[in-house]
Amino acid sequence: MAGIVSYGAYIPIYRLSRDQAWLTWGGLPVGGERSVANFDEDSITMAVEAGNNCLQGFDRDEVDGLFLASTSTPYKEKQCAGIVAEALDLKRNIRTADFANSLRSGTIAMRAAMDAIAAGSAKKVLVVASDCRTGQPSTEYEQAFGDGSAAILLGGTDLIAGIDGSHSHYDDIMDLWRLDNDSFVRSWEDRFIVEHGYLDNTEEAVKAVMAEHKLKPGDFTKAVLYAFDNRRQQQLARKLGFDQKTQVQDNIFSTVGNTGAAYALMMLVGALEEVKAGDRLLLANYGDGADAFILTVTKGIGKLKARRGIRYHLESKLPLMSYDKYLRYRGILHGYAHFENQSAATVSWRDRRWNINCRGGKCLSCGNVNFPPQRICMYCQAKDNFEEVRLADRRGKLFTYSKDNLGPSLDSPVILCIIDFDEGGRFYAQMTDRDPEKVEYEMPVELTFRWMHSERGIRNYYWKCRPLRGA
Repeated sequence: MAGIVSYGAYIPIYRLSRDQAWLTWGGLPVGGERSVANFDEDSITMAVEAGNNCLQGFDRDEVDGLFLASTSTPYKEKQCAGIVAEALDLKRNIRTADFANSLRSGTIAMRAAMDAIAAGSAKKVLVVASDCRTGQPSTEYEQAFGDGSAAILLGGTDLIAGIDGSHSHYDDIMDLWRLDNDSFVRSWEDRFIVEHGYLDNTEEAVKAVMAEHKLKPGDFTKAVLYAFDNRRQQQLARKLGFDQKTQVQDNIFSTVGNTGAAYALMMLVGALEEVKAGDRLLLANYGDGADAFILTVTKGIGKLKARRGIRYHLESKLPLMSYDKYLRYRGILHGYAHFENQSAATVSWRDRRWNINCRGGKCLSCGNVNFPPQRICMYCQAKDNFEEVRLADRRGKLFTYSKDNLGPSLDSPVILCIIDFDEGGRFYAQMTDRDPEKVEYEMPVELTFRWMHSERGIRNYYWKCRPLRGA
């Protein structure tokens, strides 16, 4: 039986009060806040964050596949799952695949991973769902959307939750869509897409899987129901017979927003943080049809080490002080796009072991870590006597830094840092997700995978540092 071995999630540190946009465009305040990806984040970098979180404490060489689900990957004719796998430092001979074009792609990827495990073609598959969608300014979708990612590691042994059954069906309905050349999500009339799309399809999938396994609403500890919004989720829960107060999982709509392809899996992660062995979960996802799954929590849930999930990221946040900054981060204001920088695809390919895998060279003569890797040790001058070590998971302290107010950035000043890792080694990086006034000598920091710049449509990714989140 296939099931879940581990989980992880990521929510960007910035939150935008929904009232700010409505006060800009007029209308009534709607309350709550939404998560906003920083200017150097996208669906790929957020997927790396969730994937790293999920794989904490696991041997990465045991992962046989990585399936990336998203409707907002930057490339349309280049596999993005490969970039995520490279940044997660997974072995090269694994399956990588992009699942796209549907808000249901996260659970579609989950089902594909289950089938691969059941067929014996893979033992462990990492499914990562990540989205950074943009709603038309002044519309309800601008406020309803949020940015985030979730990851689940599926396998056949050492499960924290077994998957007992599932139901899937498609429905070719025009509710939300976006063409290749569209910047913003389009939609049809609200009542039509809610009643005939969201409510009808989700109800059909949930009732079908319950009937197949002879279960009723009272048999579930938690129902993880994709939420079109708060009010519509409550309507769905009533139609299905679930108790809104005790059974329905928090949909994080008021604190994060609808995170697209990642939404259902992020709510599932939130549920897995709270359950105990023996609990039965229902997972239902919507998008061009619906998926429904029945899961039973095992005793393995108590052995899984604590990780940064939904609860941690909800508590760790910074306010985005202006709606104008959100517009600049998303490239909506003209003249504030990501700056172009000269780069070469050949150089990126040649140096990917250190700039994407984030690997340094540990000198076998003196034990010091050299980054970037090189032939001569900068400490003892030994030659060609190194072993590769992964640096992305290491933490350190700020050795020195400078603030550049003239450097090209959507979030000035550019803070350039030199970090001393706690386990040895030194790293040069820009700092992100920070309050410039609180940067100080020896502050604890960690690395994070980010989008650096672009040139000729090529997005260049690298590792930055940020203040240790939640410290």
